[in-house]
Amino acid sequence: STFQSLLRIARVDSGLLRSEFSELDLGRLVRDAAELMEPLTEERGLRLLVSAPEGSACNGHRDLLFQTVLNLIDNAIKYSPHGGTVELSLTRDGEDWRLCVRDEGPGIPAAERERVFERLYRLEGARDTPGLGLGLSLVQSVVALHRGSIALEDAAPGLAVTLRLPAGGAGTH
Repeated sequence: STFQSLLRIARVDSGLLRSEFSELDLGRLVRDAAELMEPLTEERGLRLLVSAPEGSACNGHRDLLFQTVLNLIDNAIKYSPHGGTVELSLTRDGEDWRLCVRDEGPGIPAAERERVFERLYRLEGARDTPGLGLGLSLVQSVVALHRGSIALEDAAPGLAVTLRLPAGGAGTH
């Protein structure tokens, strides 16, 4: 599993998958990912709030973007306390789409925020939580492939992960 995940990240990093980009509705993709994760959210006693407009055109790799959104939702669910809320919002911001996934968990200390993108890196407090330490590394690679950016911010409480992806498609930037 670790090897397959590392191989997938290497394929994304190569940039060759850009040839598989197509026009997609990013809002629909976000809603589909949230729907898939809804049973896990309910099982953990969490609320999942989703705000993603119809007709959110983006040029990208649907499977990789879908996996990226699933990874972000999964992390938010994993680290949120029972009874908490996970929020997903997709908004237009100039030439970009801004996707924010916010949880009410412990967050990530500012000094650790860059390190969590390293392959196989796990925060000390997360070592007992299932995972390989590859999810955010894959997310960062997929965002880079799409010529976007990622930011981790304190949500007080929790963490807010914000992705910026070109609305006009990766080929236009």
